[in-house]
Amino acid sequence: MNVKKFMLLLTMTVLMVIVAACGSGEDTQAEPGDEETTEAPEETTEEATGSDELEGSVVVDGSGTVYPLMAAIAEEYMISEQPNVSVEVSRAGTSAGFGKFLVENGTDFNDASRQIKDEEKETAEELGIDVQEFKVALDGLTFVIHPDNDWATELTKEELISIFAADGGVEKWSDIRPEFPDEEINPMGPNENHGTYEFFYEVIMEEQDLVDNVNLQQEYSTLVNLVSEDPNAIAFFGFGYYVNNQDQLGAVHVDFGDGPVEPNLETIAEDGDYAPFTRPVFTYLNVNHAKEKPEVLDFALFVVNNVNEFAGETGFAPLPEEEVQEYVNFLEGLK
Repeated sequence: MNVKKFMLLLTMTVLMVIVAACGSGEDTQAEPGDEETTEAPEETTEEATGSDELEGSVVVDGSGTVYPLMAAIAEEYMISEQPNVSVEVSRAGTSAGFGKFLVENGTDFNDASRQIKDEEKETAEELGIDVQEFKVALDGLTFVIHPDNDWATELTKEELISIFAADGGVEKWSDIRPEFPDEEINPMGPNENHGTYEFFYEVIMEEQDLVDNVNLQQEYSTLVNLVSEDPNAIAFFGFGYYVNNQDQLGAVHVDFGDGPVEPNLETIAEDGDYAPFTRPVFTYLNVNHAKEKPEVLDFALFVVNNVNEFAGETGFAPLPEEEVQEYVNFLEGLK
């Protein structure tokens, strides 16, 4: 009897141990908090990736001279950096571009082949627009002629001015030098919408009246075509448009007093041999927009960090690296 009781007690004890063991297995299932913890690394990774990707649009207008440089930078930015950001680059001309930039909800950047004027600064102040100037490259004002023009390949600065000046006394090539052809000169250039015109008129011509027959055009491509079809034409515009059309144009080597100087990336510099016809070109940033829209600030940083790389490719001389770094520091400070 005692043996039976002992065996029964032993059997019950074994069953209790088995049940306890099964219950212990159920208790090892993850709690809700544990499930969130295991998924957290995946969520963190997704958030980190998303923070590097921007969306939206950036609008750039202004100088036709700066257009090839800014368009090349914008294309690379959209391809390699931020494919979901649309950067629209147009070329209304420097002055017309400032008209689109200095208005409520205006463009984000205005490219310019001259510095902002005092009256434009006043407009910005009235509208509460914080404007920041950035040099983007150095350009050489270049006088171009037809490839068959083999007589005016070297001219002095004074001779060039006499061609375009109303009181220059020049109508025919032979009026410049007797050995030149007895043919009327057809002077051309960009119109008043362009900073290139203003640089030429204000700095080179010192605001002398231009000849009545000067042909001023809005589009640089039109000027290229006109000169390429007319052996008696001569036009002025930025070095980049000459470089990209060397198969159709020749460039005048300019004598500033020490012999003819060819415009090229070595001579175009503020302290170089082509210095009298060298000028900086700019882009102007609406700082308000850069603070409000991450894509605008991000593009601005891409521009200043990469502009020297693209300058030579588009016919501009690069800026000193220390000047570029100052721009980078300013933009980093806006973050």
